[in-house]
Amino acid sequence: MLYEMIGVVRPGRLSEVKEIAKTAGKIILDKQGVVRGITNWGTFLLPKPAKKLQSTHHTGHHFIMRFDASPRTQHALRRTMSLDPRLIRYSVVKMGEKFEDIKGVEGQAKFR
Repeated sequence: MLYEMIGVVRPGRLSEVKEIAKTAGKIILDKQGVVRGITNWGTFLLPKPAKKLQSTHHTGHHFIMRFDASPRTQHALRRTMSLDPRLIRYSVVKMGEKFEDIKGVEGQAKFR
């Protein structure tokens, strides 16, 4: 199944974004999944302030990762991402199950 993970990391260092993406990719690859692509969208103002670990964030560094994996792998990824204090928010969305649904989806997620 094809999934898309949208992550919002606390702003600051780009190295934190790379580390989180590398961790997510390692989880997927270790469980025989395939990472189709990672797109860095940069830092943006959040729609509303987000609180995480007694800090309020108004901006966040956004990235998108598209991957093929089993539902178990996706669950393991969610569990790991929820424990990372550097990640403000994340969302994993199923983009399709059948080949007909996902054959036109690229690895890179274009912005606008």
